[in-house]
This record gives sequence, structure tokens and C-alpha cells, in this order.
Amino acid sequence: MADGASTARAEPGDSGGLSRSDSLPLAIAWVGEGLQRPECVLATASGRLFASDRRGGVMVIEPDGRQQVLGTSSLVPNGIALQRDGSFLIANLSEQGGVWRLSPEGELSAWLTQVGDLTLPRVNFVTVDSLERVWICVSATECGDLYPLDDATGYIIVRDAQGTRVVAQGLRYTNECRLSADGQFLYVNETFGRRLSRFRVAADAQLSDRVTLAEFDAGDFPDGMALDAEGGVWVICVGSNRVYRVSADGQRQTIIDDSDPACVARLEAAFVARELTRPMLSAASGRRFQNITSLAFGGADMRTAYMGCLAGESLASFRSPVAGQKPAHWHWA
Repeated sequence: MADGASTARAEPGDSGGLSRSDSLPLAIAWVGEGLQRPECVLATASGRLFASDRRGGVMVIEPDGRQQVLGTSSLVPNGIALQRDGSFLIANLSEQGGVWRLSPEGELSAWLTQVGDLTLPRVNFVTVDSLERVWICVSATECGDLYPLDDATGYIIVRDAQGTRVVAQGLRYTNECRLSADGQFLYVNETFGRRLSRFRVAADAQLSDRVTLAEFDAGDFPDGMALDAEGGVWVICVGSNRVYRVSADGQRQTIIDDSDPACVARLEAAFVARELTRPMLSAASGRRFQNITSLAFGGADMRTAYMGCLAGESLASFRSPVAGQKPAHWHWA
């Protein structure tokens, strides 16, 4: 393992249930140290955590707190997906774009850069479902620092035994997506549409019957997502540092509101004026959290929530009153 190992982590105390108020959970624990842009976080049954790392690879955090960066490169890892063989797929947010494979030994290779005549630009997210199909989210065809706030050019790609193809288009800045436990629905965040959308999934992975399951407030930009064991969708909003739980019928509950009113006002004004930029949103922070972007359920009972972020050097962790849905990779690695 690398030098500079972190202190072993302890499970945060049980908060006794999360209210519908804007207060934070009663107990927050911090996991890891010296992390660089840990935008995406994965948890496994072994207790190992994995986070995307700005140095071009994946940070491995052991249950005893030891840390090691696996792989370094010019990539900007955003979403990451663990594979059965211990490798990772990396959604590359640099101008080079594409999805890359990081081997268990730390070697990088291009995994997907082209779909037919379509060259992949910056890729936001990648995930694997229980059938080991790979789902890939491209936010927009225009990838400059000035966000294309009104464009609906985001799309979703699936790769499986039948090949690689685009299965949904016309999304307003596609962000994270997740498949329901029964495999019937795919949920996806449309960041600048400020909505959580849901598609019906056919046996061949084609998507149809898109509906808006929930919409979000001023200053909210839905980014990360996790599903719980009761069918709830947890949505993490970049910029506002808010976490919501959306029930299957679309009811929205505030779990965390760590928003800084002045920061939210600036973001909202820039959004309304159509002047919101990537650096502006990336630099946002809350009162306590450094721009949370994702959430992964872990722990022996799947009730420990770990949050990734853009600007933090640690992961924030708290106890959830609802167990998470086990991801496909839960027993891998």
C-alpha cells in the first residue's frame, strides 16, 4: 500500500432515523484522507471502498483505513464501475473522452471510444447491472465549460452480449443512472432538466415510456443516485449539497440540506441567465460538505451511506434508516 495511510474508519453512530427537516443526520463520520476529486464512490461486501481519483485512476480504501491509488494518467475519472475480474471501467471527463479500462494491476486501455459513427466525447457515468450489462451516460454533445443548459443532446448507451448501441436520446444533461431491483425500470438524473426520469426496460435493454418521476428546486442540480431496498431513489444534488429520497410514487423527502444560501443564489442566478459554467458549479460548496455528488450504501446491513464529492478530501458517511439495494458488484473484488 502507498505511504501516508489514513486512520482506520469507525462506523458512524445510528442517527435514530432521518427526519423530513433540513437538519443533517446526527452523526457524520469521515472516511479517507488526501482524496482528490472523489466524485464517485463504490462500496463492497468486503468493506473495501473505491473512489474516482483526479490523479487518473481509482483510490482504494481498505477496511482498516489503508489507502492506495490504483493507476495514474491524464484521464479525469468521473463515474467508475467495478468489474467481476477486479478491473474498473472509468467514465473519462477529460476532453479525450470515452470509457477506459483500468486493470487490477493499474494499467489503462481504451475500452469504448466509438459507437458506430459516433465518437464519444466526455463521458459522465458508467455502471454495471446484475446481468453484467454496461450502461453509459453521455451528458451532452457540446462539452465546453459553458454548460449547454437548454440542449437535450444527452444519451444513454448499453453494451452487452448483443453489442453496443444507443438506447435513449434527447436528455437534458444525462447524469447517473440505476436499474431497479427487478430490472424493469432505469432511473436517470437529467441535471439541467432538474428532474429524475424513469424508463421502462425491455428484455433487449431498449428503453421506452419515459416519465418524470420527480422535479427539483432552485439551485438543485441532480447528479448522483442510489437505490434503497424499499424502492426509493436517493438523489444527490451538486451545488446545493442536498440529498433527497424519492419514493416509487414520486413523493420527495429531504434527507440532507447542507446548502449555503449565498452559493445557491449565485448558481441559480447564473442558471437563469444561461451563464452557468463547469468551473462555477465545481467550485460550489455547502456549509459542511465540499460539493457532494454521489452516494453508495455499504456496511454489513447496507445502512451505512458513503458520499462522494467534487472538492472534498474525505468521504462523508452516515447511518441510514433504510437499507440500500445491493449493487451488482457487491461480492466482487
